[in-house]
Amino acid sequence: MDYFPVFFKLKGQDCLVVGGGDIAARKIELLSRAGANITVVAREIGEAVATMQTSLGLTVRQTSFTPENLERYKLIVSATDDAETNRLVAHTAQEQRIPVNVVDNPGLSSFIFPAIVDRSPLVIAVSSGGVAPVLARLLRAKIESAVPPAYGRLAVLAEKFRDMVKQRIAITPQRRVFWENAFQGNIAEQVFAGNEQDAELLLKQSLDDFDGTVNNGEVYLIGAGPGAADLLTFRALRLLQQADVVVYDHLVSAEIIDLARRDAEKIYAGKQRQCHTLSQVSINQLLADLAKAGKRVARLKGGDPFIFGRGGEEMETLMAQGIHFQVVPGITAASGCASYAGIPLTHRDHAQSCVFVTGHLKDDCVNLNWTQLALPNQTVIIYMGLIGLEQICLSLMAHGCPGDMPIALIQQGTTDNQKVITGTLATLPALVAEQVIKAPTIIIIGTVVSLHDKLKWFKGEH
Repeated sequence: MDYFPVFFKLKGQDCLVVGGGDIAARKIELLSRAGANITVVAREIGEAVATMQTSLGLTVRQTSFTPENLERYKLIVSATDDAETNRLVAHTAQEQRIPVNVVDNPGLSSFIFPAIVDRSPLVIAVSSGGVAPVLARLLRAKIESAVPPAYGRLAVLAEKFRDMVKQRIAITPQRRVFWENAFQGNIAEQVFAGNEQDAELLLKQSLDDFDGTVNNGEVYLIGAGPGAADLLTFRALRLLQQADVVVYDHLVSAEIIDLARRDAEKIYAGKQRQCHTLSQVSINQLLADLAKAGKRVARLKGGDPFIFGRGGEEMETLMAQGIHFQVVPGITAASGCASYAGIPLTHRDHAQSCVFVTGHLKDDCVNLNWTQLALPNQTVIIYMGLIGLEQICLSLMAHGCPGDMPIALIQQGTTDNQKVITGTLATLPALVAEQVIKAPTIIIIGTVVSLHDKLKWFKGEH
């Protein structure tokens, strides 16, 4: 990130605005909303700033900017149309280590003004780092519509009860759960409906009912999808962001893991070929132990937990030990990667069924029902088949599948690193051998692959 987001506490602090035009007036209005004591220096004072002088109690000095006596200012804004003045303000402020913003000039600024959604005391700031301010404003508009003003009242309610809740519930994880329930349940609904008194009564009742017992934790078996973060379901995102611990495998992208709470513990439990961080039995028990310790555990699995994700085994362990859990389906790699490659898994003219198999090597062999897989009018999807690709192609041809049967290998489908290599059973192994392939990959076999060139739409493909 080019800028580190922070919020300045400016109430009662001295701030300087250089410039007296309409742009300066907009910055003055923002600073005044934060309670700053504002001094304006400008040779010419516009009508808007002149009006603010009385209404906001501004100190106005109708003179040119000089670099003397700036020590008392906590923040400086330069909003003039004179490039030389802007440079002088910026260099002087930076020499004295005072945060400075030169409007519409990020190169001279040590901080920038974000687009602001004001639900005081809740404030949301959106910034493009000065690169695309119009885009930041458009995003602010979307947030404005999604976050009604009542959220500010909800924050006021939380502030009113914050110390009381902290004294009553001393353990931080329990306190966090208490507030999450308050913000997502009937208490919040009463605030949104304008019934603050009822909301207070409900909050007091919830606090009185708290008995101090440590609730057992919970496990969320979440399908993280094929790679792209925006393919997560709403439920997956909500549970991920409230989890205390995230246990993830190597197929889960960094972008998805970054959606978790910043303070959540992250545990890598990936299993790659000939490199298992934890055995499956150890993972099963880890999930149970964390839940027994009162943790809410997000178990992130690439694709869908129940399609070659061994989610069933983890569920069996949790059920056997009485651990509460939820399962959140995810877009499996077959569906996600095929869709982004423009390869329909079924098609009236090509395939009336799909077969999902895993291509894991065992004793250097891929042991599958080749007779079934070689049948016509179907699509065969092979997970984890990159290493055994040549053997897969030869076995299918040996069991009656024609050598010109279309086949595709998709690398890191749905992401910007997606690559689709198409060929036939006879030619694809040699084509793949000529390229550098990065896992994860999936293989699709069937005449539906012939539609790729016509239907490919995803521009992230290399």
